[in-house]
Amino acid sequence: MKQESFEKLVSNLEEITKQYRLLLDCVRKEKECLIQTDIEKLNEINSLKEQLLMHARSLDTLRVTYATDLAQHVGGDVREPRLLELAQKMGGAEGDRLRSIHSTLELLTKRLVELNRENANYAESALNTVNSAMENIKDSVMGQKTYQKKGTYRQGHDKSGHFVSKEA
Repeated sequence: MKQESFEKLVSNLEEITKQYRLLLDCVRKEKECLIQTDIEKLNEINSLKEQLLMHARSLDTLRVTYATDLAQHVGGDVREPRLLELAQKMGGAEGDRLRSIHSTLELLTKRLVELNRENANYAESALNTVNSAMENIKDSVMGQKTYQKKGTYRQGHDKSGHFVSKEA
């Protein structure tokens, strides 16, 4: 029974690792699209990313179930089973396998967080650029109106053309 619980957990962890690798590839492609400003491809990648995240969440729910089951068999913390604790309780080759999977998942998670943070910076920079451009367009269309010191109205330098009525 303990071996069966272990195999279910390892299989689940390997599937989670696979999903994280796919997610990492997706986040890398997202970065390329942000740099190239390819909106259509970025939308496709974002929907794929959402699907991968949903699948990873469902796998993680199963992971908790499998880890709890294994923790019951090896005498670990059933309320919050930790992979490294389970590895320590298992010992031998099985423990080494769990430690190896743990370190792989930890590296993948760190890389995902780092790349996602970079992508957020690229997206924020792009939004700031677009907002600045929109403000410049708004200022150009509206023109500048200022008052002189003596209280008389003076038309400022217009940056834009004038709208002309074409009535006959």
